[in-house]
Amino acid sequence: MEHKNDNFKERFNKSSNRSANKYGSSFKREFKQEGQDKSNEKDIVFGIHPIKEAILAEKEIERVLVQKDLESAEVSDLLRLCVARRIPFVVVPPEKLNRITRKSHQGVIAFVASVMYASLDHIITQVFQEGKMPLVMVLDHITDVRNFGAIVRTAECAGVHAIVIPDRGAARLGSDAFKTSAGALSIVPICREQNLYTALKFLKNSGLQVAACTEKGGTLMYKTDLNVPLVILMGSEDEGIHPDHLKLADHVIKIPMFGKIGSLNVSVASAVVAYEVIRQRESF
Repeated sequence: MEHKNDNFKERFNKSSNRSANKYGSSFKREFKQEGQDKSNEKDIVFGIHPIKEAILAEKEIERVLVQKDLESAEVSDLLRLCVARRIPFVVVPPEKLNRITRKSHQGVIAFVASVMYASLDHIITQVFQEGKMPLVMVLDHITDVRNFGAIVRTAECAGVHAIVIPDRGAARLGSDAFKTSAGALSIVPICREQNLYTALKFLKNSGLQVAACTEKGGTLMYKTDLNVPLVILMGSEDEGIHPDHLKLADHVIKIPMFGKIGSLNVSVASAVVAYEVIRQRESF
């Protein structure tokens, strides 16, 4: 039995390493974020059995942290359940878990989302069926909770139909994000996708164009036709948009800058682009 569990754990350690290789420093930032953020107690569940019960009760779990070198049949069963339910998990040192809670966590902590995730496929189909022009935001590894909340608030005000985030390296959708969004998280559908590249391909195949906003963009957003079924692709402030995702863009746009600082905060930039879309679509 121990040999079987070891093989299972080894496969998932390799899986975590593949994710680290794919996302590079973005994946490392997620580890840093988990250790530094002060979590609200109502945003977490700890202990093997409480976490399993939360998953089986269909609670929306963002991710599970598992203590490094923790090996038991119960832990292996929990990891299998995470995989079956497509819940990401991260192997971390015990110090990171202890910084989140000093209570008896048994080496596992789960973060509970404040929202229920939506189906991207269902939303796009519904928007087209209603005769509307889809407007979707894709956030490429934006991990800051305040930025994320502000973006969601803007998206709700601007009529964005959905926000797409990756299942790893995204801001935690706990009470802090809900508060920062001024409640918009309960209105705007949030779609968590295992692979942003695949999600972008799906959106393009569904008839949406991708406008990637970056300070390195070649075309001013004012000179780009955004009055189309559209995806606004925004990247993190330190890493920007992943090169593979940028290759899928139909338009690489920029916001004009006239000062000495080279770029806007990502939440502000998201608002500027969203309202340029509104300006082009609406007659005032």
